[in-house]
Amino acid sequence: MTSRRWIVAAAAFLAAPVLAGCSVGFDANTTKPYAPVEAAALIDQGAYGKQSIHVPQAFILGPEPGGSIPWRGSVPVYLTMLNNGDSPDTLQSVSAGDAASAKLAAPVQLPVGQLVKAEAATPQITLEGLSKALRGGEALRLDLQFANAGTITLDVPVMPHSREYASYPAVEGAVPAPTPSPTPTEAAEEEAH
Repeated sequence: MTSRRWIVAAAAFLAAPVLAGCSVGFDANTTKPYAPVEAAALIDQGAYGKQSIHVPQAFILGPEPGGSIPWRGSVPVYLTMLNNGDSPDTLQSVSAGDAASAKLAAPVQLPVGQLVKAEAATPQITLEGLSKALRGGEALRLDLQFANAGTITLDVPVMPHSREYASYPAVEGAVPAPTPSPTPTEAAEEEAH
């Protein structure tokens, strides 16, 4: 084989992955926005769950993208829990340290082997009197106090009220994203029309 043929063969071999990537089109996963942090799951020392309690989903609902929850405001906490122990358990209280005052509307019963969501028409867990404004993307450390499993600590992310979280009721008191004002050039162009 001549050196020219080797060069063509090598170029085709090296170009194949690049051209294959082009064939996926505009709907490829790499062209879609994504959030690197989604709702938390309870992972303790590399294992799923802790002390027979599994939390497959936990999040704090935040503001619309670009907005904020003001200092001293309130946010709902959504938890999905599973008791894998030998006897029923109860979520008795929640605390958020210095970040906020946590309010649990009523104890949440956790029967054995049944998925339980700590939410209803209104969330059962609310963080009130936030010590700082929230914009989404932060995480707050919560201590969940169970009757049998004891205290379980979980870092719970603040998820913006968008995408799969847009179906939840908006957070009361959330400050919307600022409306952009036209630049002097845009204003002059509008007046010219």
